[in-house]
Amino acid sequence: MENYLTIDSVGTYFKLRNHELLHPLVGILNFDDFKPNPNSLPVHKGFAFECYAIFLKDNNSCKMNYGGKSYDYDDGTMVFIAPQQSVGFSYNKNYVPKGYALLFHPDLLLGTGLDKKINSYSFFSYAVNEALHLSSKERKLILGVLDNIQFELEQNLDKHSKQLIASNLELLLNYCSRFYDRQFLTREATHNTVLEKFDVLLNDYFASDKPQLFGLPSVTYFAEQLHLSSNYFGDLIKKKAGKSAQEYIQSKLIDIAKEKVFERTKPLSEIAYELGFKYPQHFSRLFKQKVGYSPQEFRFLN
Repeated sequence: MENYLTIDSVGTYFKLRNHELLHPLVGILNFDDFKPNPNSLPVHKGFAFECYAIFLKDNNSCKMNYGGKSYDYDDGTMVFIAPQQSVGFSYNKNYVPKGYALLFHPDLLLGTGLDKKINSYSFFSYAVNEALHLSSKERKLILGVLDNIQFELEQNLDKHSKQLIASNLELLLNYCSRFYDRQFLTREATHNTVLEKFDVLLNDYFASDKPQLFGLPSVTYFAEQLHLSSNYFGDLIKKKAGKSAQEYIQSKLIDIAKEKVFERTKPLSEIAYELGFKYPQHFSRLFKQKVGYSPQEFRFLN
């Protein structure tokens, strides 16, 4: 991307910030120690990361742009960035960052166990408007874990260092998972509204000619309609409906299919096309999988 600086290592970011790096694969930066580099900062609109980055922000005069939209990134929030993600920034000329940055390279995790778990932390994939909002107690807890990691970085490296750093990283990520769950619960009214809107969108989709024009709807389609990332939308529906967004779509599809199959005058192939299937046999296979009977068998059972 034009005017985006590639952060290909932890060292690249620390060099940009004129900050000492104690370990080549992991580092914590307190922005109170920030020393701006006048030769590099003004020309960069954002960063293209090739390592993991976690930011804890303590002011709200900077906006982050991710996926072409503005991030909900206010005072007292955390954001999580995975390798191969690009983030843009917009701020006034007097902006001074406050808070903390934790960066670590994927190679740090190899052989620690966390390398096999890191992809399960779905908040690294959240796009717009779902930064993690911390309470004062949660923030204090996160800072405590960062202190543990910093302590290890300041010691002479030994055979225990890598595992201890990785264990504290995992502890931090597990706390963040808990806090995200809390965030889901405290925003329950909003989430109920999202589920209701999802239901309306589903009904409207199948009541229109969109299935014939565009085929079966995807989770991504509905997430975009609701201005949410696919991962966040999927997590939300799973928590509220007890099933994945894909399963929810299929349940709605089968309910509508049952009504249509019950109309014996309409050929099953026509029903399949109306619902968005390219091939009738794919419709029959899914119907039997979900209902226990083929469409033909179900039609004559009722």
